[in-house]
Order: sequence, then structure tokens, then C-alpha cells
Amino acid sequence: MEEPKWLEGLLRTKFFNICLRHRETPRNECNMFCLSCQNAPFIRRSSYHDVVRVSEIEKVMDIGGVQTYVINSARVLFINERPHPKNSSHGAASSTTKTISYFCETCCRTLLDPFRFCSLGCKVKGMRKNKEEEEERLRKERQQETHKGTHPPTHSTSNSRRRKVIPHRAPFAS
Repeated sequence: MEEPKWLEGLLRTKFFNICLRHRETPRNECNMFCLSCQNAPFIRRSSYHDVVRVSEIEKVMDIGGVQTYVINSARVLFINERPHPKNSSHGAASSTTKTISYFCETCCRTLLDPFRFCSLGCKVKGMRKNKEEEEERLRKERQQETHKGTHPPTHSTSNSRRRKVIPHRAPFAS
């Protein structure tokens, strides 16, 4: 996933606090994030967490693999990782029924459906981690290829390392 330039700023922004640029206005909550100073706001608040409408963010980036929810009749996704519930039984399976559990690859939060991530922030972390792991794997492969030609050849038989000596023969019987 190629990250848009504005994504890091979106993930770091603290929404629904007093906006530093609009302190003097009556409604000075920071509840918008402008991608190009021409787009409509797309940050919303749900259960004290910042969400974005799927219909608005999917226009500007790939959100595949992120769990979505319907809140107030709008399909949304969470911007950042949410805290885990303190006493949750979602992950526990009943002894009479077999349940399938899905978990966020980044924070291990229980998911409702077979998605990979619980939020946009977790997807970014997961993609960065995967990219770093892939780069490390490629670096190791290149290092092995570089050193492959510098090692002396190994022989498969143990006889090849013996010294050549005069063979001992059994004495002639007369």
C-alpha cells in the first residue's frame, strides 16, 4: 500500500479538542481534516473514538482489510487503534458451540468479520512492519548470494579429504 502524504498527519491529529487555529470562534472543536483545503470534512465521532466514513476515505486511499461498522446508518472505520475492552467475552468460545474468532494482525483486537485490521492506524502499522520484514528478508538473501561464491567448495564424501598414502596390501600366502 502506497501511503498518501497526508496519512501520517491524520493518524497523529487529536480531534474534538479546541482547534489551535480557531480558538476565538464559538464552535472551535477540531473535527475536520483537510486533505487539500478544498475537500469537505470527513472525521466523525463515535463512542468517543474518531471514525471516518468509508464512502469518503475510500476515494483517497485503499482501505482493504480494515474492519468496517455501521453507526448511525453510515458505514465507517476507526482511524486509530481502540483500547481493548476490560471484560470481553468475544474471544472466548462456548463449550457447546464452536465459534471462529478473527483478530487484528497488529493489536490482536477481536474482529467481527474476517478482516486483517481493526483500524486504519493498525493497517498502516501492519503494512510498515510487513515492508520492513520483506526488506530484511531481501537483504539476507542478497547477503547469502554475495557470500555464496566466496566460500571454498565443500565435498560430499569424507574420502576426499584423506591424504594419499601407499596402500597396504595383505601379505602373499605361500
